[in-house]
Amino acid sequence: MAATGWLGLTSLGIVHTAISLIAVFAGIVALLRYKEITLRTGWGQVFVWTTVLTCLTGFGIFQHGGFGKPHVLGIVTLLALAAGALAGRGRLGKHSRYIEAIAYSASFLFHWIPAFTETLTRLPLGAPLLKDAEAPELKAITGVLFVLYLIGVALQVRRLRGTAGANPLAATTGA
Repeated sequence: MAATGWLGLTSLGIVHTAISLIAVFAGIVALLRYKEITLRTGWGQVFVWTTVLTCLTGFGIFQHGGFGKPHVLGIVTLLALAAGALAGRGRLGKHSRYIEAIAYSASFLFHWIPAFTETLTRLPLGAPLLKDAEAPELKAITGVLFVLYLIGVALQVRRLRGTAGANPLAATTGA
């Protein structure tokens, strides 16, 4: 096992965490500013590319044994990003804009699951709030996150329907 440093993280774990924090910040800014994450905005591009880097660096982290649930989540996240990118280019049919919103929002949700898991099972140092990643509290938190995801997607779909035929970014980007 690799040497650990700050908060019990390996050097790769520290880089991975830093990149993921940039991705989350960019996702929050994109959602607040543009009401969606899309490659048509700078913040959306930062979100997507730092999320890709987060996934790739995550594949090298094996703190809990071999390949596991976090690695599967990384693969699912990359698939969601790919679907969002294809949809953003209109390659998934007449519902591409909706698929884009759903896919990128899902990838944003996927950041929060390990964020809560890692934070609550590591902090406070020496006496973490939760024993392990299988704690029932984490299942409840994931359920709340999923409900928030559904609400966010519903609001995005409603907004996109209201802008059908128009550029939904025009009001915020001047496009």
